[in-house]
Amino acid sequence: MVTGPSPVVGVLAVQGDVREHLSALTAAGATARPVRRPSELDDLHGLVIPGGESTTIDRLARIFELHEPIRDLIADGLPVYGSCAGMIQLADQIVDGHADQQTFGGIDMTVRRNAFGRQVDSFEVDLPVIGIEDADRPFPAVFIRAPLVERAGPRVQVLAEVDGAAVAVRQGNLLATSFHPEMTPDRRVHALFVQMVRASF
Repeated sequence: MVTGPSPVVGVLAVQGDVREHLSALTAAGATARPVRRPSELDDLHGLVIPGGESTTIDRLARIFELHEPIRDLIADGLPVYGSCAGMIQLADQIVDGHADQQTFGGIDMTVRRNAFGRQVDSFEVDLPVIGIEDADRPFPAVFIRAPLVERAGPRVQVLAEVDGAAVAVRQGNLLATSFHPEMTPDRRVHALFVQMVRASF
């Protein structure tokens, strides 16, 4: 795990794997707290958008008046990590979204929702991930109704692929994975994000 000052990292807590991300971030050296209202975005050093249901996260973020503040923070350079539905929320464009579905955006990519199939098609695979600690040791990646990246812009670094499709990417201070690292005991993806947050101080 990385060492240094303990950054304050919020987890968007309107729906999804909030508790699991809070635990993983704490284990990776962050001070983690849930975010349910705009005032709780104040003084964050980073933000996680969890897995869940992307249309529900979008709808509730707008109801709770979090959508625009989060878009503004992303535009201002706040480090943000999105897993599964969170990857969809960080995409500038989505395929197979609902007609009125919006994203926070920030990563120059097009993401297809539920690209690997339904819940019954969930799977786990040992996956090499660029940038994590001990990167020669594969990461136990859990895919549940997961998206994939159909197009990545020139500033997007692909960190991991499954069958030639990008499933982990980074663009500047933004990190996204199709899979759910919070559902495993392996904290290396969260440690990478905490390291990114520390580097942005």
